[in-house]
Amino acid sequence: MGVGPAGRGLYLDDLAVGDEFRSSDHELDADQIIAFASQFDPQPFHIDPVAAQDTFFRGLAASGWHSAAIAMKLLVESLPLADGVIGTGVEVAWSSPVRPDETLHVVSVVREILPSRSKPNQAIVVLESRMLNQDDVLKQTVTSKLLVFKRKS
Repeated sequence: MGVGPAGRGLYLDDLAVGDEFRSSDHELDADQIIAFASQFDPQPFHIDPVAAQDTFFRGLAASGWHSAAIAMKLLVESLPLADGVIGTGVEVAWSSPVRPDETLHVVSVVREILPSRSKPNQAIVVLESRMLNQDDVLKQTVTSKLLVFKRKS
């Protein structure tokens, strides 16, 4: 599925249950993992490769919030909504650690479209986004509720 008319992005009118969007790739390295975690999640398994060996993760692992931020970037790039990706709620599940030197991508599928009863120009779109690595190993699943608008007439 591409962008809407004149390349302006997608509107509610352009979406259907089952539509799938695949992102570009993001190559992750240890420097990115350590830089993010040093600022936002400074735990040994995210910032110290040596200390990380003696933790639950048995090696350096990206913060779940880092992987969620990468997933958001990839989602925004791959789902060009005309009025932006506006979330109203989200559920995140981390399936396996994200490691240095993985190449990540996101595959998103429209699972449900719930038209507003009081505002006919908008709906909640339930989107399931799966982050996978280069070997298609599932790393994270995000189920989001997005506010999406109809094309202005």
